Amino acid sequence: MNVPTMASLFAQGKEPEVLFWVGCAGSFDDRAKKITKAFVKLLDKAGVSFAVLGTEESCSGDPAKRAGNEFLFQMQAVTNIEVMNGYGVKKVVTACPHCFNTLKNEYPGLGGDYEVVHHTQFLKQLLEEGRLTLQGGAFRGKRITFHDPCYLGRANNVYEAPRELIRKLDAELVEMKNCKQRGLCCGAGGAQMFKEAEKGDKEVNIERTEQALETQPEIIAAACPFCNTMMTDGVKNKEKEGTIAVLDIAELLAKAEDL
Repeated sequence: MNVPTMASLFAQGKEPEVLFWVGCAGSFDDRAKKITKAFVKLLDKAGVSFAVLGTEESCSGDPAKRAGNEFLFQMQAVTNIEVMNGYGVKKVVTACPHCFNTLKNEYPGLGGDYEVVHHTQFLKQLLEEGRLTLQGGAFRGKRITFHDPCYLGRANNVYEAPRELIRKLDAELVEMKNCKQRGLCCGAGGAQMFKEAEKGDKEVNIERTEQALETQPEIIAAACPFCNTMMTDGVKNKEKEGTIAVLDIAELLAKAEDL
């Protein structure tokens, strides 16, 4: 895989169409790395000129901010903004709704003004422009339910892009009783991903997985690495991992194209 860095392109006097913001999960989590690779394959297939920051990319600061450490968040954010502004970054695409929300809504107040898009929005755009085509045969007629990530859906009103991509696969999209504006969190938001759950009767991800299973899906589609982890854990808890797959939208598209 050839993934150029902003530094290498900058040295050649080149400017990519987009900066791909990988995020902590997409960089370090073994499961999320597969989502990153699937998305890169799709970018390559579409002929998109892109680059990553590589070692110059730090955490967006989302977990620090949600956990209440505003000081650490601003330190992380300002560091990233200085790097991106130094390269003259204009457009950013990311597969993580937490990074998407933070860069889009919270970086402008600290001097980081960019066009920030989620990878489902970007993939939809590539299809509409004819830069990417889909066969979709691998998923024709399969029952797929989509779990709305909180920071993509309710926080930023992005509901249709991921669903449109699922429909393009000729799959049968089946909705959970709590979807779109009434979507239920997977349990990882607000920095909960990095701490043990508080005492209660049931884990949030188990409740959400049960709602997904009610639709009798063959695949649970997600569009967030945190959601992917939580739903995968929920499916394992129900001992359904042998029959139900949890896949990111980018992975669905890449598999459909046999990439």
